[in-house]
Amino acid sequence: MTKPTDQEDGTSKAGLFEELPQPSDAQQAQHAQAEIARKRSEGAVRLLQPNRLQVELRASDLESLLPEDHRARLVWGYVVRQDLSKLVQAVKARGSNAGRAAIDPHILFALWLYATLEGLGSGREVTRLSQEHDAYRWICGGVSVNYHAINDFRAGNATLMDELLTDNVAALAAAGAISLERVAQDGMRVRADAGAASFRRQASLQEHLKEASELVQSIKTQAQADPGQAKRQAHAAKLRAAQGREQRIQAALDQLPEVAATKKRNGNKAEDARASTTDAQARVMKMGDGGFRPAFNVQFATTCEDQVIVGMDVVNAGSDMAQLAPMVEQVHKRLGQSPQQWLVDGGFPAHDQIDAVSDKTEVYAPVPEPKTKKDKKTKKIKKDEQGNAVQQDTVPDKHQPKLGDSEAVASWRVRMGSEDANELYKQRAATAECVNAQARNRGLLRMPVRGLAKVRCVVGLFVLAHNLMRMAKLAPQLVGWGIAPSKIAAQGA
Repeated sequence: MTKPTDQEDGTSKAGLFEELPQPSDAQQAQHAQAEIARKRSEGAVRLLQPNRLQVELRASDLESLLPEDHRARLVWGYVVRQDLSKLVQAVKARGSNAGRAAIDPHILFALWLYATLEGLGSGREVTRLSQEHDAYRWICGGVSVNYHAINDFRAGNATLMDELLTDNVAALAAAGAISLERVAQDGMRVRADAGAASFRRQASLQEHLKEASELVQSIKTQAQADPGQAKRQAHAAKLRAAQGREQRIQAALDQLPEVAATKKRNGNKAEDARASTTDAQARVMKMGDGGFRPAFNVQFATTCEDQVIVGMDVVNAGSDMAQLAPMVEQVHKRLGQSPQQWLVDGGFPAHDQIDAVSDKTEVYAPVPEPKTKKDKKTKKIKKDEQGNAVQQDTVPDKHQPKLGDSEAVASWRVRMGSEDANELYKQRAATAECVNAQARNRGLLRMPVRGLAKVRCVVGLFVLAHNLMRMAKLAPQLVGWGIAPSKIAAQGA
């Protein structure tokens, strides 16, 4: 027996209560007033509201702010093991001599290393975080820092960064944590702090230098005419700014002969040479996106198996053609030996560079296609399907030695023609491009300083930060990872 539907029995669910009377407006208003009266009888609403005037006393120490596996502890464990005795001995605040105590160089070094790992490159921002962020406060340990000290440490210790890189790579090699069988080198263009509009030709630079010299002399004359205390301070500030501009313009003029010689070698007009009035050592280079901007050429040499940077340099040449031999020599001096195989891209293998390193390592780089004119192509006789002789133009095999090739260059050509070399060469991009990408991700996009010496300091911090993270994985005992904080402090002392 089937159950009748709502339509069959003449009813619907929506119409079951249609006959009931609807409440009037007066009844609805009376009900709402009754609900309001009920809520009033229950009392006022209770809310948790902020009270920012309440004084609180919290018993805590900086050591308890960070977990045991925090990255700041890794940085400090590494820093206290580094030899910063030269910086400590340079401190003038000794015994009862006048002057305030200096900031421990270990603190400044640790702050910059941690900031670099976090992708931070502003000295003012590091100073602010040293008062507000737990990790930076823990590194400072109650010591107050200022951005002048922070920036001076980063910009003035190029030699220290180089020595620390040598010590750390040597320690990893001694511990057997890295292999020098194969190294990949690559160049990376990093935007300079100089503006594109600051580049000027010789005539314009000489005109600006004349104006700057006249301004300096005018300020000196005004200072002598009005010896008031307030005026003297204002004139001194203006004089420093004017003299600084004069020095920068003169430095740009001094760099013009070098720029002109480079343009002449590249087949361009020497008269078009330009130098920057804000960073005389910056050069206009072709960037990865195809555009031309002021930049520096950062060179990294990295072990393929472990991705540890064993060589670093910064040059203001836009081409990598002359950077192979200096980097091989640098790595040899750092470690006392050279890698067996050296992997570079097509911008490096100039013949003189291959000859210069032939006694130290084997170069693996793509052989460029031969630039043979049509009328100089060799003729090759082949037979068609009917057996008739057909003359065809062929391009010489680029992997065969050429007339005039040295023994090292000829060996390089033949070597790159093998399948084993092509398979091995794949490690270059997997190594070099990965290291470059990590540096970009940590903020190496634009230099925060000017001048090659200061730029090398910045790049040195990125190299040490990168190797620190590799150390933590390959040889954690070298950075005290996993050791109690009290033991780290004892070892650092």
